[in-house]
Amino acid sequence: MNPVIEKRLLQAVVGMACVVPLVTGGLSILRGPAWMAHAPMPVDLDSHFRYISGIFFAVGVAFATCVPGIENKGPRFRLLGALVIAGGLSRVVSLVAVGVPSQGHVLGLCMELGVVPLLMLWQRGLEKRWS
Repeated sequence: MNPVIEKRLLQAVVGMACVVPLVTGGLSILRGPAWMAHAPMPVDLDSHFRYISGIFFAVGVAFATCVPGIENKGPRFRLLGALVIAGGLSRVVSLVAVGVPSQGHVLGLCMELGVVPLLMLWQRGLEKRWS
């Protein structure tokens, strides 16, 4: 594939993937867990939920900064990917300890441990071919 076309395709896919943490994180910051139709949470748990949501939102912003010049953003892209994978592995701990979460969270797990590692490999390959 032409490297310029491949770059544009990867940029488009990463840009679309950024929508998930930006929208989900943003809603979670503003509305807390209530937007997911859960009962009110204790204040400390709500605070922690919004804190984690802020980090999730910031990861989305950081990934978005990788879109321009994505062929040169390998270290940042891999660090962000590692953060997402760590979150996915933490979600697996919950799955084993507490049970299978709702469909949205299962899809998140697929993104975290499936899509993001594949995007990391794609970005790395593009980075090697580009240089």
